Amino acid sequence: MSGSTKTAAAAVAAAAAITLLTSACTGSANNTAGDDPSKDVTITFWHGWSAPSEVKAIDANVKAFEKAHPNIHVKVQGNITDDKINQALRAGGPNAPDVVSSFTTDNVGKFCSSNAFADLDPFLKKAGIDPAATFPKPMLEYTQFEGKRCTLPLLGDAYGLYYNKDAFKAAGIASPPKTLSEFKADAVKLTKSKGDSYSQLGFMPNFHGYESTTTHLAAQWGAKYFDADGKSNVAKDPGFAAMFTWQQDMVKALGGFKKLEKYRSGFGDEWGAKNPFHTGQVAMAIDGEWRAGMAKEAGTKFEIGVAPFPVPDDQADTYGKGYLSGTIIGVANTSAKKNAAWELVKYMATDTDAVVAFSNAIHNVPSTLAALKSPDLDADPLFRTFVEIAQNPNSTTTPASVNGGTYQLTLQDFGYAYEAGKQSDLAAGLKGVDEQVDKDIAQAR
Repeated sequence: MSGSTKTAAAAVAAAAAITLLTSACTGSANNTAGDDPSKDVTITFWHGWSAPSEVKAIDANVKAFEKAHPNIHVKVQGNITDDKINQALRAGGPNAPDVVSSFTTDNVGKFCSSNAFADLDPFLKKAGIDPAATFPKPMLEYTQFEGKRCTLPLLGDAYGLYYNKDAFKAAGIASPPKTLSEFKADAVKLTKSKGDSYSQLGFMPNFHGYESTTTHLAAQWGAKYFDADGKSNVAKDPGFAAMFTWQQDMVKALGGFKKLEKYRSGFGDEWGAKNPFHTGQVAMAIDGEWRAGMAKEAGTKFEIGVAPFPVPDDQADTYGKGYLSGTIIGVANTSAKKNAAWELVKYMATDTDAVVAFSNAIHNVPSTLAALKSPDLDADPLFRTFVEIAQNPNSTTTPASVNGGTYQLTLQDFGYAYEAGKQSDLAAGLKGVDEQVDKDIAQAR
């Protein structure tokens, strides 16, 4: 598991909380890189990984870089949050990092628009790297803002369907569902009521159900959050209304909001051994590539199946897609060693062997097209499903915004209110989301 998986809601909240304003950072779009990367130099690299296996993997990656670039020495600092990044880039000076990695893709809009991170386009052009030919399209989208590419992807996360093969067999279900109508039928068949609760639930559709969030589910409709003018688009794109309508239908089919919420209150921690999928409390779940390893570590007693998450029936030909997110890496604009810093970013983000080795070590999806197709990539069939989702041309992500993930929080909060019956008019509610999002973005600018 990478730190980028520590729940979408937490990541969105972190993005919304950070006040990374232009005046608070570099104050200019200074991308001057006058240092000589061939001379002996020490650069500082900040990242957020903290688990021993992850730290070991990142250190091995850095050592491989230093071996290939013996004149560039890298001082590594792990377990760094975006708040710490923000503070350091505001202050600048010799203690600020040269290279920064963040788990919060939602902050790319802030990093780029505030000039906190250097524009990487000149570096890419000088290196002869074509981003469109190097990275999957959704990853290209979440690493730039309004045409400015200030970050590159550094491994990714893909979301798909986990299912309990033993429960499927007991229910007479031969294969994972591909369409949402099949998914509903299977979820109902897999659900076993026990009094006013359940002994097994087919799927937890409530938006607090860990990874069953508004953004992860909306990706199955290919919904677009903003129009060509940058205005909020959720009331105009029929995909959002269709997603909410489907979710409400699932809630009703599986026992109703209150019954589901009562059952959900008994779930264990998402990241612990008592995750409801691990324990068999739910037979199907939407989750990322990291879940398979966590389930095995938890000693799950059933055979795990993985497949792409089902798609709307009228989009059956897009089956195989999913929601993508991931980790980002960039060069601090305050750095006086940008050319040397770029060498590390280029190596970690674009060198196929480096990306594959890092992916295999921490079990996150590779972030370059070459690494995704590498024969050296982990061959585990569960992991490979997510590799295929990452390569699917219909997979999508949530775009960068000038105020981070605030627009996602607005949609999420509406989802909570709508499913609980606090708001009953879907069309009016989605228009309200658009109005609030546009207002928030205008204020942020």
